[in-house]
Amino acid sequence: MSVHPRTPVVVGVGQAAERIDDAEYRAMSPVELAAAAAQAALDDAGADAALVAKAVDTVVATRQFENSIPKAPAPLGKSNNFPRSVARRIGADPARAVLDKVGGQGPQKLVSEFAAGIAAGAADVVLLCGSDATSTLRHFADAEDKPDFTETVDGQLEDRGFGLEEFVERYTVIHGLTGAPVQYGLLENARRARLGLGPADYLQAMGELFAPFTKVAAKNPLSASPVERSVDELITISESNRMICDPYPRLLVARDQVNQGAAALLMSVEAARRLGVPEDRWVYLHGHADMREQRLLERPDLGGYPAAVTAVTEALAVAGIGLDDVAALDLYSCFPVPVFNICDAFGLSADDPRGLTLTGGLPFFGGAGNNYSMHAIAEAVAATRRAPGQFALVGANGGMQSKYSVGVYSTTPTDWKPGNSRALQDEFDALPTVAVTEQADGPATIETYSVRYDWPTRTGIVIGRLDADGTRFLATTEDEDLVALLSDGEPLGAQITVRALDYGNRCSLR
Repeated sequence: MSVHPRTPVVVGVGQAAERIDDAEYRAMSPVELAAAAAQAALDDAGADAALVAKAVDTVVATRQFENSIPKAPAPLGKSNNFPRSVARRIGADPARAVLDKVGGQGPQKLVSEFAAGIAAGAADVVLLCGSDATSTLRHFADAEDKPDFTETVDGQLEDRGFGLEEFVERYTVIHGLTGAPVQYGLLENARRARLGLGPADYLQAMGELFAPFTKVAAKNPLSASPVERSVDELITISESNRMICDPYPRLLVARDQVNQGAAALLMSVEAARRLGVPEDRWVYLHGHADMREQRLLERPDLGGYPAAVTAVTEALAVAGIGLDDVAALDLYSCFPVPVFNICDAFGLSADDPRGLTLTGGLPFFGGAGNNYSMHAIAEAVAATRRAPGQFALVGANGGMQSKYSVGVYSTTPTDWKPGNSRALQDEFDALPTVAVTEQADGPATIETYSVRYDWPTRTGIVIGRLDADGTRFLATTEDEDLVALLSDGEPLGAQITVRALDYGNRCSLR
């Protein structure tokens, strides 16, 4: 098939990683990890890497952990212009450098965005990259002899900002929703409520979902934790597998202590031909979609993820295929519930013969912050090259099941297709929402919950419904009887009393 010369293709992917206990551990900075991955992507294109680097007109980077929160400490220092620091190391001098917002959906969204830009003639050769070196940062946090990762690079930078206002608000923060595990715990238990499962059965299901992921991670040399684990190992509470936030023991949450980088190189077909990139390196984006979920507390089903389901459905529709036609999958797995929600909608099982991850998943391969799905994309591209004509799907999740981006990849040639995400989002934004009462008083019922075991005092976090009008609210509790029920019993549907105080809502058993 002859394709339009402006058709975007992924021509190179690269990954880099190191572990603290590796014999060859070098304490690479985030810039160095991303640059190593970027160089690997240039080499992967199968052309003159130096020539390709000089042709790069746009470098786009995801944000690192130390650059994801305003005024966050960077104990080892950081670059003032991350994308240009990476570009300088690989011999590129792009006209445009971009630092993207926070969000795990970012890598796939960036592929779709800049592929569209290439098709429209706004760019010709684009390098996407990112990394995290949180393991190294923590390793040297209290050391006297620390590496210095400070870099100052001149040049243009389009900083898109943190984007945290899309995920964080004062009302949730004052009620203890200050990290991902507790918020996903609320969503996970809401799904459990919908299914009518008890805590033990649901914990078993989470272990059965993630045990196959560990088999993939164990075989991946880039994994942060390349260890195959049984279901029992994943769900048995122990000193090394302590409870983090209900319902999660440590081994069921994304592993953020990683040293990993990944990159993808996109260009137009005409640029690929001009630069001598062999056609057997070309991988086409057949389908894509980007969707945004409703505000967390306004969602009719806290345990569901209709925006993600819509995104997968739309990406497959753009590609003109069904999920049965997909040979390889990587579903974003920071916690079980985002994976479960795709499985629920499309009839996938934990033991699907295709597998649900290409990397090993965030708890085992590693949750490289905003950049995890760049690794998934790299593995998807490699998978399609190994099996020409077959399809690979990447599902990337951001925030608290807040955003979902999907890409469908194949070596089969196809022209660029714009997709229908914007119109679908307009329809989605018009859907009904649940009313929220921020200052709640009176009798109420627990809708979902989590428990913070990571605080000095064990604290319950509750989302409830007021008996008077059915509106939803947030509350916390240190009440011994209620915390005991939340920790060791079945609190879903329990009757409570909530009181509004100056510093937030508090609840106790009736």
